[in-house]
Amino acid sequence: MTAGTRNEWQEWRGWRAAAQDALYAPGGFYRRAEGPAGHFRTSVHATPLFAGAVARLLCRVDEALGRPAVLDFVDMAAGRGELAGGVLAALPAGVAARTRVCAVEIAERPAGLDHRIEWLAEPPRGTTGLLFANEWLDNVPLEVAEVDAAGVTRLVLVREDGTERLGEPVDGESARWLERWWPLPGEEGLRAEIGLSRDEAWAAAVGTLRRGLAVAVDYAHTAGARPPFGTLTGFREGRETTPVPDGSCDLTAHVALDACALPGGRVLPQREALRALGVTGARPPLTLASTDPAAYVRALAGAGEAAELTATGGLGDFGWLVQPIGVEDPF
Repeated sequence: MTAGTRNEWQEWRGWRAAAQDALYAPGGFYRRAEGPAGHFRTSVHATPLFAGAVARLLCRVDEALGRPAVLDFVDMAAGRGELAGGVLAALPAGVAARTRVCAVEIAERPAGLDHRIEWLAEPPRGTTGLLFANEWLDNVPLEVAEVDAAGVTRLVLVREDGTERLGEPVDGESARWLERWWPLPGEEGLRAEIGLSRDEAWAAAVGTLRRGLAVAVDYAHTAGARPPFGTLTGFREGRETTPVPDGSCDLTAHVALDACALPGGRVLPQREALRALGVTGARPPLTLASTDPAAYVRALAGAGEAAELTATGGLGDFGWLVQPIGVEDPF
């Protein structure tokens, strides 16, 4: 191998390795001071109604577990602790007193975070309660595949500036994953994102629970409705942008949640899950406007926020992967 060829080999990488460095290496996107909220808006950032719904779900899990002496709430990919803090604030005092809240994030602990929240780089093991992963799996790096002119499915390689080319044919476990979960017809240009790394990440996270419920919330697709050209994209300062693995933007792709699901797990839309937890978006009765105008205004604002969380074509289209471990499905 000549020096030039060696340099080229080092420069071109699969999307999984490139995104891993761009997002999580020192100086990577998720280690920046502004955090995810500086670049995109999630259900957590949209309204405190979301944290309130998760708190109600935690209470349901608590009841199913028989009210253990220590109830765990593990917030995966916690950002700057927004959901962890919101859930703790929304819990009834008696439940909050028994709850250990763990925020799992690679960034440094933010200043001013509630002292009751533990800040961890990995989820604790042997927990009893609720593990909640809001928009985590979409940022677990994965390989991208594309069909070439001869109908062969190949790995997509990328440089730091976002330039792509096709590499070796997909083989081994990755090929078997595609065949099972995202088979590609032999038509040039069709793409798929190989979700094997996400399946493994989810299984590892669920494996930390001794008893309770694990929930993954993400933009998702399922078998029979896979996007023909994939979903890999970038976000920078609130706008969607070309995915470039240089640390300047978020890199995300929708999640094949049906592939991630372990035995007993199921996928449901966010609108269905939140409505089951009391977030309906129903307008308050007009009679309230005359009897208590201030309450009517507050209720109307809450209905608008709930409508955003459950909207078709928006946040309501998120999928919830619900995975009970030793308890009944709370939905």
